[in-house]
Amino acid sequence: MTAQSADAGPTKTRPFASFEWLLAGRYLRSKRKEAVVSVIAGLSFLGITLGVATLIIVMAVMNGFRSELLTKILGINGHILVQPIDSKFDDYKEVSARLAALDGVKFAMPFVEGQAMISGPGADLGALFRGVHKSDLDQLPLVSGNILTGSLKGFDDSNGIAIGSRLARQLGVVVGDSVRVISPRGSITPMGMTPRVKAYHIVAIFQIGMSEYDGTIVFMPFEEAQLYFNKEGLATGIELYSNDPDSVGPLRISAEEAAQRPVYVSDWRQRNMTFFSALEVERNVMFLILTLIVLVAALNIISGMTMLVKDKGRDIAVLRTMGATRGAVMRIFVITGASIGTLGTLAGFVLGTVVCLNIEAIRQGISYITRTELFSPELYFLSKLPADMDPSETGFVVLMALALSFLATLYPAWRAAKLDPVEALRYE
Repeated sequence: MTAQSADAGPTKTRPFASFEWLLAGRYLRSKRKEAVVSVIAGLSFLGITLGVATLIIVMAVMNGFRSELLTKILGINGHILVQPIDSKFDDYKEVSARLAALDGVKFAMPFVEGQAMISGPGADLGALFRGVHKSDLDQLPLVSGNILTGSLKGFDDSNGIAIGSRLARQLGVVVGDSVRVISPRGSITPMGMTPRVKAYHIVAIFQIGMSEYDGTIVFMPFEEAQLYFNKEGLATGIELYSNDPDSVGPLRISAEEAAQRPVYVSDWRQRNMTFFSALEVERNVMFLILTLIVLVAALNIISGMTMLVKDKGRDIAVLRTMGATRGAVMRIFVITGASIGTLGTLAGFVLGTVVCLNIEAIRQGISYITRTELFSPELYFLSKLPADMDPSETGFVVLMALALSFLATLYPAWRAAKLDPVEALRYE
């Protein structure tokens, strides 16, 4: 019985036994003669941390851009636009009532639109004028809920206008001041068409948070817009606001049928297709480029682990002669390399999350320190830097980094397991 037990060889330990974790932990700790290996391991950890954090931050900012822009665009412009074809839109009231009765439509807003120059003490600027009823304007919370100064009370009968905060600042006006509105299409006289010039006082200043809207859009009473732009009894179009902006396809067909007249119907996806497609392409390209940071960090793990295996050749040989299996040796170095990747990924996740939650404060702090404007509203449309972390997307980044880190350890660990103890100890 004793002879059989002796011939059976050393007893195999269970996978990932405590001694494997103990040795892996020792290999991770720095020693003076292993300084180069420790530096490479530290750089690998730092590279994965920064790569994961950068990916999370950039993806969150790109998501925030799309979400904020979508909210601003759909908060001002209708989800579906109905415009007349071949005839003047003089039956807009009847058409609007039929469209508002459709399932899935929150409300229908007829409007008069025109371009004109607005002149104030500070500048003369071009602006987009939209004539709307106050009842419809109240249903646009992005405008009615963001009035900085003034009020929309009595807007229909006020003979005044509501302008964006950026436009008001450029014109140098406040609530109560008067501005001149100049349109080249004025009255027809024997001498030809003369420009129309009329003064309006400012009753409200709003701030949507999107520079393009805050600096160009002017709301005026519906009937006043009809008179000013020579569209008495007419409307430019009707905008429909739906309960679900992502499902406007079937609603477009219903709107064409309910109009009961020749109309051109378009939805927000058609009107902004190029813009959002460009954002999506940019987002995907940024993801691919920044993934290379994590890949480079994973390659650093390979180089660091390879040097560690070469440096620990004598230790590996001793372990093998003491009865450690090839699998045990391989697992020791897998644990060592994977620990670097796992800790780096978790640190990157924490860093990325903290930055995303405080992105605007960080931007303002850097701008204050450097005395520069890092996020110009004129270039990026929005007045604040948004960040919207998608849990599924963040989880994918974390899992991808963990997978790359684990795969990077396999080859060096396999080389360690294949090491011949006799060759390793020959020159010792």
